Amino acid sequence: MTMSNTGGRRRPPTIHDVAREAGVSRGTVSRVLNGGHYVSPAAAEAVNAAIRKTGYVVNRHARSLITGRSDSVGFLLTEPQERFFEDPNFNVLLSGCTQALAAHDMPLLLMLAGTKDERRRITRYITAGHVDGVLLVSSHSGDPVAEELRKAGVPLVQCGKPMGPASKVSYVAADDRDGARDMVRHLLSLGRRRVGMVTGPLDLPGGVDRLAGYKEVLGEAGIDVDERLIVSGDYSRASGEAGAERLLAQAPDMDAVFVASDLMAQGALTALARAGRRVPEDVAVGGFDDSVAAVEATPALTTIRQPYDRISAEMVRVLLAQIGGEDAAAVILPTELVKRDST
Repeated sequence: MTMSNTGGRRRPPTIHDVAREAGVSRGTVSRVLNGGHYVSPAAAEAVNAAIRKTGYVVNRHARSLITGRSDSVGFLLTEPQERFFEDPNFNVLLSGCTQALAAHDMPLLLMLAGTKDERRRITRYITAGHVDGVLLVSSHSGDPVAEELRKAGVPLVQCGKPMGPASKVSYVAADDRDGARDMVRHLLSLGRRRVGMVTGPLDLPGGVDRLAGYKEVLGEAGIDVDERLIVSGDYSRASGEAGAERLLAQAPDMDAVFVASDLMAQGALTALARAGRRVPEDVAVGGFDDSVAAVEATPALTTIRQPYDRISAEMVRVLLAQIGGEDAAAVILPTELVKRDST
């Protein structure tokens, strides 16, 4: 800290103090603070050392007036608030994105918009420039948010492949279809032939692709797709329980079920136990995500692991590149079959 001329009080160090300590111009310090463009490695190292020594902290408000940037990013979840607290995947993504942005000294703002009015208010807030870009999670088909933000020129990266008009949006996704194929092949390798499925929402790309993978593998095995063995869910535990109940009523000879999320699979296990079906002896159960719900389930779930740490890091990387002027990008990451006690 630096002494002021009034009463011996300490004042916060300024950019001038950093420049003097580093032996460089104020403009060089400014360039380092704004990304280090056109600065030699030696000068950048001297500036960073001076920042550490003086304890200089960037005045974000002042810098935003100069750069036109907020130096913050929004994490937008277009789901009802209760889903954020129920589904562990959202918290894992939020935590991963927060950590990835912390390395760039940028805060992450959580935005929940589960209704049309909330989405309208949040869209106004974002397009007014209060954040530099948006990490969008769980955008349903027909939801206009992604396309509105894209048209407004807001840097945007979606978790999962976009559907419909928003197909030009940057995205990072796990390979949902390939993961589903791995799970159904595993169930068939156990000798199961009446394999049911509780799908995810079919207005989300993950729901569509996981169902497609299920059908493809049945076709490869020469097994006709029986629509009585397919019911839809919404990724909630309750929908998994209700879905398994419908499957048991429609196809009582079901000997395996692929449930498109671990949380739904927990609900399916409850329904199977209530019906007196043993897992895995009578019905083998496979989930998707490898979330905490898979480990907490009884029995522990065989599932498909999504690489959430890599998904979070890639979402942040792609968004920051877009904020820096790069074009839209698409990243698809591989999944992994994790075998546990439910199969």
